[in-house]
Amino acid sequence: MKKTLLFCLLAGYSISFAQTSLVFVFFNDKPNKAAFYANPLSELSQKSLDRRTALGVALNDQDAPIEQSYITNIQNLGFTVTDYSKWLNGVAVNATPAQISILESQSYVASVESFAKNTSGVPKIKNVNKWEDPSSTVNKNLTVFNYGSGSEQIDQINLRPLHLAGYTGTGVTIAVIDAGFPNVNTGSAYARLWTNNQIKGGYDFVTKGTDIYNTSLNAHGSVVLGAIGGYILDTFVGSAPDADFYLYRSENATVEIPEEELYWIEAAEEADRKGVDMITTSLGYATFDDPKYSYTYSDMNGSTSFIARGAEIAVNKGIFVLFAAGNSGMQPWHYIMTPADNAKVFSIGSVDASGVSSDFSSYGPNSAGAIKPDASARGSLATTVNNNNSTVLVSGTSIATPIAAGGVACLVQAFPTMNRDLMRNKLRQTASLYPSHSDQMGFGILNFGSLYNNVLNTSELVKKNNLTIFPNPVKNILNVASESEVLSLEVYDNLGRLITKVNHQKSLKVEDFAKGVYYLKIQTKDKVYYEKFIKQ
Repeated sequence: MKKTLLFCLLAGYSISFAQTSLVFVFFNDKPNKAAFYANPLSELSQKSLDRRTALGVALNDQDAPIEQSYITNIQNLGFTVTDYSKWLNGVAVNATPAQISILESQSYVASVESFAKNTSGVPKIKNVNKWEDPSSTVNKNLTVFNYGSGSEQIDQINLRPLHLAGYTGTGVTIAVIDAGFPNVNTGSAYARLWTNNQIKGGYDFVTKGTDIYNTSLNAHGSVVLGAIGGYILDTFVGSAPDADFYLYRSENATVEIPEEELYWIEAAEEADRKGVDMITTSLGYATFDDPKYSYTYSDMNGSTSFIARGAEIAVNKGIFVLFAAGNSGMQPWHYIMTPADNAKVFSIGSVDASGVSSDFSSYGPNSAGAIKPDASARGSLATTVNNNNSTVLVSGTSIATPIAAGGVACLVQAFPTMNRDLMRNKLRQTASLYPSHSDQMGFGILNFGSLYNNVLNTSELVKKNNLTIFPNPVKNILNVASESEVLSLEVYDNLGRLITKVNHQKSLKVEDFAKGVYYLKIQTKDKVYYEKFIKQ
C-alpha cells in the first residue's frame, strides 16, 4: 500500500512539474508527394479513386502519405509517437513548454498547436452523447411483421418509398466509427450481414489492434450498427439493411481524453482509403477528464476542434459524414458538441414518436451562427437490435443518427453521382420545418421519399410527372391517370407487406382494405412510380 501511494504522489509531482500537454506538430510539406501522384493506388483503393471521379473530387496533397523521416526525427528527439494524421500532416505528442520550443525550432515543423483550449479551469460535466437512459432499455417481444417494430421510425422519415423502389443501401459502403462492436461477429441479429459479406473489415484505433468485437468493450457501436444493418426475419429491418460496413473503434468509453479526436481522424482516413461512401458517428466532444482540454460554447464554431477539422476534410473527399448532435439538452451544457458543429457535417437531432423534439436533444446553432442540427429523426425509444434475435428500445441522438444514415445510404444508391453538397441541401429543404427551423430540430424531420420523388420529377430523364392517383384519400376505388400504359399495380401496407397486385389496370378496388396508409407501386412502360395513399 505504501509503495502504491508513494508512486501516485511521485507521478503527480512529475506531471505537475513537467506541465506536459497533448500537442499536434504540423509539418511543412510532403517531400515525396510526387510518388503518390504518380501512383495513387499506393495509398488509396480503386474504390476511393472511383468515388472521387464520380463526384469530381480532385486528389490533393492531403491524400499523400505523411513523410516518415519527419516522424522518425520526432521520435529521435525523445517523443513517443502513436497517433498521426496525413490529412492534417503531423503527429501528436505530449510535450512541456520547453519541448514545444524545441519542436518549433525544427526545420521541417510548420507549427505546434496545443489541444488544451481551456485555461479557465471549467469543471468536468457529464458527457452524455450516448443513448439517453440505458437503464430504461427494455427488450421487445418478437413480432410477425416484416418491418415489425422498426416501422414507425422508418415511416417517420418517409424512407419506405426508397425501399420499395429497391434502394436499400446495396453497393453503398458505410464506416461506423464508435466505441466498440461486441457480439456483432456472433449475434444472430447481425448474421445476415455476415452471410452476405457486408462486413468488410474493421480496426481498433484506441488499442491499435483488431479486436473490435471483444465483449468487454462498450456495446454502443453494436446498437448503432443494428439500427442501420440489423435484420430479424418478420421482426425488424434496419434503415439500410443491404449496405456494406467498415467498423472502427475510436472511443474509449471508460475515459474522455483528447486523443480520441485523433483516433477518429485516423479512422476516417482509413475509411477514405477503403473507399467508403459515408461515415456515421454517434459520438461528440465538449468536456474532458482533464478540464484544460474542455471546450466552451465559443469553440463550437466548426473549426476550433481537431476532430471538426478532420471531419470537414472527410466531407471534402466526397464522403457523406453524419454526427449525432448530442444528448445535453437538459444539462448545464445544452449545446451541440463537436464535430456536429461543423457546417459541412450533417448533424442529427432527436424527436419522439409524435415528431416533437426530445427534451435531451442538444441545441444549436453553432457559435458561428450555422443552423445546427441540420435535421432530425426518431431518437426517443427508437428500435434497434441487440446481439440476440430480439429488438431493444433505446433513446438518444446516438440512435437517431444511424436511422438517418441508413436513409442517406439509400439516397446515395439511388443517386450515386449527385453532388453531396446538393444532397445535403435537398435533405434540409425537404425536412418538415423548412424554410423555418428550430434550435433542437434543425430544419425538421427528414423526408427521404419527398427528396427522392422531387429529384425524379426534376431530373433530365423525367421532365415532368405524367402520372397521378385519385381520389386520395380513397374509400372504394383508387384510379391511376397516366399517359403511359400501366403494366401492373402493387399495393404494400405500412409494414412493407405486399397486399395485392393487378396487371394492365388503371383502377384498383380498396373498399375491403383496413383504414390506414398504403404504398402503391405503379409499373408503366416508361418507368416505375411510387405513391402513398390513405384508405379512409
